[in-house]
Amino acid sequence: MKKIIPVRYWEDPNSFYRLYWKSHAGTYYSQEGEDILLRRIFEDQTTGFYVDIGAHHPKRFSNTCYFYELGWQGINIDALPGSMKVFKKFRPRDTNLEIAISEKEQNLTYYMFNEPALNGFSKSISEGRQNEQYHIERTITIPAFPLSKILDTHLPSGQKINFLSVDVEGLDLTVLASNDWAKYRPKVVLAEILGSSLNKLEKDPVYNYMSTQGYSLFAKLVHTCIFKIEE
Repeated sequence: MKKIIPVRYWEDPNSFYRLYWKSHAGTYYSQEGEDILLRRIFEDQTTGFYVDIGAHHPKRFSNTCYFYELGWQGINIDALPGSMKVFKKFRPRDTNLEIAISEKEQNLTYYMFNEPALNGFSKSISEGRQNEQYHIERTITIPAFPLSKILDTHLPSGQKINFLSVDVEGLDLTVLASNDWAKYRPKVVLAEILGSSLNKLEKDPVYNYMSTQGYSLFAKLVHTCIFKIEE
């Protein structure tokens, strides 16, 4: 081993840890590795601002927890009643909102599963997800507002958005279309495109919508697509 590892690392083992382990390893929380790709984009900058729609949980499957722990802050939004209680405990620097997002102010039917990660507003998607393991437990009515109105109210004056994460179980396009893209232009946008192969992406409504707003595809994971603003 001494022939392979330079002498300076035998004399100072902590330097080996800092260079080869600490600089590349970390605790990640995203379901599909979104935070790992975002880390490559933002290069561990210790300040920044995110907006997380369909935030679900401050740690479990979170695309923003890694960045919060770096020192970032942002706005977390989820429609599940009671969901922000745990956010307020673990994300005190963030603005935590228990509301729904839609293209206009209206009341929406919210489908609640025995697995909260599957909760959503799409009747067809929710009913199609029921099986022996997962099922709809109940539905409730929740008020919804356009994203542009939420940002007008809660985004600090002059604050730029580094990335916007949207995961609302099939209604991502509705959320994206409710933004004022002339006013609020995140550097990076994450949105779900379910079941689309790379060859079919150009026909997907979310892909085409983001293209019209001046964003190009940076990466695709299992379901999540990462778009970057065209500079």
